[in-house]
Amino acid sequence: MDTPRNRLNSDVLERNDLRRALDEHDFAAAFALIKKWGGLSQNKIATACELTPGKVSNVISGQHQITSIAVIRRIADGLGIPGALLGLAPRPWENQAQKPTPPPTEDRRPSEEVSWHPDATVGLADHLTRSDLVLNRRAATRALSTAAVSGAALLDTLEGWLQPANADTRARRRGRLGTRDLDDLETTARTFRAWDRQYGGGLRRKSVLGQLNEVASALDEHQSAPIEQRLYGVMAQLAGTAATMAWDDGQQRRAQDYYLVALRSAHAGGDTAFGANVLAGMAQQMLYADRPQDALELVRLAQDGARATAGPRLRAMLHTREAWAYAAMGRHAAFHRASGQAGEALSSAGQDEPYWISYFDTSELAGVTGGRLLDLARQAPRQHADTAAKEIRTALNQRGSEAGRSHALDWIGLAECHFLVGDINGAVESTHQAVGAATHTQSGRVRHQLAQLYPYTVGRDVPGPLREARDRIRGLLAT
Repeated sequence: MDTPRNRLNSDVLERNDLRRALDEHDFAAAFALIKKWGGLSQNKIATACELTPGKVSNVISGQHQITSIAVIRRIADGLGIPGALLGLAPRPWENQAQKPTPPPTEDRRPSEEVSWHPDATVGLADHLTRSDLVLNRRAATRALSTAAVSGAALLDTLEGWLQPANADTRARRRGRLGTRDLDDLETTARTFRAWDRQYGGGLRRKSVLGQLNEVASALDEHQSAPIEQRLYGVMAQLAGTAATMAWDDGQQRRAQDYYLVALRSAHAGGDTAFGANVLAGMAQQMLYADRPQDALELVRLAQDGARATAGPRLRAMLHTREAWAYAAMGRHAAFHRASGQAGEALSSAGQDEPYWISYFDTSELAGVTGGRLLDLARQAPRQHADTAAKEIRTALNQRGSEAGRSHALDWIGLAECHFLVGDINGAVESTHQAVGAATHTQSGRVRHQLAQLYPYTVGRDVPGPLREARDRIRGLLAT
């Protein structure tokens, strides 16, 4: 074969869960992950690999195993999987020059090229929402492969956050929004934020984008000063929700674009506390992309910008992002120091802080700390796994299923803690709980983390209960 029929994007091939499945020749997991993250249907996988759709379906369901080297070669050649990932020699097409993935066809205005003037922020919000609302399936699939900006290309564009906001001096027609209208808009933004926390992205994202576009249109009119300031606050909150929903859908660059709209909107509305919260979200995105130094820079930018306005909960949350970055960098002492600072800040928290940070309580602190200890436990299970499990159990005991995405992630983390110390019974029980919790959210992030459990469930002489847990993971990931 000269060229693969359906070459997978590099971002898909770099996923750790897919690489493990390919290395183990676990094609049930591999095909399910390719179907979900590569945007290929079972029919397309079958055509590319010269298999029947029924055979692919049987492989995914676990009814058939692929052991033939000839078939494995067809899979490598059909999907553009480098031979080394499958234990094969390099395929003939690997030495050919690869054409870069074409950019999305929609008219994009890179957010890093937009000034910090309020009217530019409004224009960016309008442009992003309009293009997203008409995005077809093919363009959405391409968006999955577009990576977020990092390094100086990102950080240098954010310096405007620390400068005073400019006034909007455009000649605009008179707006008609009143206090009651803003009350309704703020309630809607709050509802959307709760949706995201409970369910993730999915179909609700379109509703958020539509409302965000309406708010941008309202800011194209001249409202009274108090109304305009509140409008920018609503736009910041809606854009922040759109960002996390895009992230859950796997659209990393789009998520970053909306984070930047949220940050610019908070800046225009003079809400430095919410702006710092947005920067914390951007830092978390960098941490998931294995860019801890960038994340640390973003946290410091948030702390500098909101030093006079951040309440105890926000300060505590920023310290946890700082601790996360230190843990990822292997700086264990700094991790424990920052985690301690988070606990100290949270101990003085009251009830008079903004609603959007009210989620950050002792259960959230325990969940985040447990997750970071789990990161360390993957390298040193005996040293950190039990402590990680203790923190995660605290989170589970203090918050229930209403926490949605966080609740599911807690169970997934606890299951991995059990796997790391060889407690199969505890791992199986927690895995079933994790799958059950995951069925109640549409979060792609939850499914991605659940896929990390799959390699623990494969191998020879797997006991029956563990096979049942594996089948449940596979079934959920295949939907």
